Amino acid sequence: MNRAWLTLLRQLLTLLVLGVAPVFVFYGREPALLATIAGLVLLLCWHLYQLSRLLRWLAGPLDSPLPEGGGVWEIAFAGLHRRARIRSGQQQSLADALERFTRAAQALPDGIIVFDRHRRIDWMNTRAEAHFSLSGAADRGQALTNLIRHPEFIAYLDAGKYDEPLVFRGARSGRMTLLLQVIPYGGEQTLLLSRDISHLERLERMRSDFIANVSHELKSPLTVVAGFAEMLAEDHAGYSQEELSRYLQLINEQSLRMRRLIEDLLTLSALETGGDTPVEERVEVEPLLQTILGEAQALSAGRHQFSLLLDEPATLRGCASELRSAFGNLASNAVRYTPEGGRIDLHWQREADGGGRFTVADTGIGVAPQHLPRLTERFYRVDRSRSRETGGTGLGLAIVKHVLTRHHATLEIDSEPGHGSRFSARFPAGQLLV
Repeated sequence: MNRAWLTLLRQLLTLLVLGVAPVFVFYGREPALLATIAGLVLLLCWHLYQLSRLLRWLAGPLDSPLPEGGGVWEIAFAGLHRRARIRSGQQQSLADALERFTRAAQALPDGIIVFDRHRRIDWMNTRAEAHFSLSGAADRGQALTNLIRHPEFIAYLDAGKYDEPLVFRGARSGRMTLLLQVIPYGGEQTLLLSRDISHLERLERMRSDFIANVSHELKSPLTVVAGFAEMLAEDHAGYSQEELSRYLQLINEQSLRMRRLIEDLLTLSALETGGDTPVEERVEVEPLLQTILGEAQALSAGRHQFSLLLDEPATLRGCASELRSAFGNLASNAVRYTPEGGRIDLHWQREADGGGRFTVADTGIGVAPQHLPRLTERFYRVDRSRSRETGGTGLGLAIVKHVLTRHHATLEIDSEPGHGSRFSARFPAGQLLV
């Protein structure tokens, strides 16, 4: 017998012993019976009062405190209080778990939309709101297909074959390509996962363009080399010494062109995959620029006038071979795009903020404004025919950009058609040691 029944039995015995027994002794059976009935009625009224308090508590707010009682009701109220406390703790644990899940879902890089079998939206995270230009608060309960009306998406949902994801280009932003995956769960609930693959598509386009450009760049010199080699192999004796020399010179020029292209490709690949920090060396600027000047004069073969000006000695922190490649590309470009008799100036100067600037200025053909933003793209040329004639690979400025980025420097271009160009590499003060 549990505690509540023992307490109730004790109350009844107390009523009989202390209330009814004295009446029976002094007044007889009938008054004792009346006293028993009166006591039971009073006890019933007390229990009904406690029951009404319990019913009022049950009908009240969920956070209202339990009433206090006596006797068996104290036990009942204590039990209810314990169960309410346990249930409140469980609800708080569930609420905390739901909050953690919600925060985790909001932190995911993918969009998530939860909808039911009628395709009504139950919930979505902020990434999904951005992907589809929706609002989690305003669009909850709306039919998903009323908000995303793209025929390809609706057909994908209707088909019910979710083994393969859907590449979706109907985002409201118009600039985003999404990879959609539908996952049914829980019988009548469904997840719609969305992932932005625009960057991957751009990389794939860049890869395809890169392969096409490399193939195109190699095709011309290979055709020349193969053609002349086949021609000479078939009838070596039928050509004069002068013709043989000219043909061999053309083969050699095209071979050098292919070698330069391959070397630039290897250099660019090494820069793109070599990490963010170049080798930390002390690079003396003056000897480096003297070397660059000598290489540019050799490439010019006396066709241009050169000058080299250093405002003051300087030492850069970085990778000597990379800086030589970047500065050399700027100088060689000036040689290639400056007509014979033009002038090319190399200038190193100290900036007011403590940084340094290397400038290559020429009196060449210049570049139109619409081409300037794309000059550092791989294989981008303003004049393809002239670039090939001068031996350019179309990778020089892309190499310059990567080298300067790795050295925390920037490339500035100032050019006007017919009035020459100025290419400046600006280094922050932190890259200069002297």
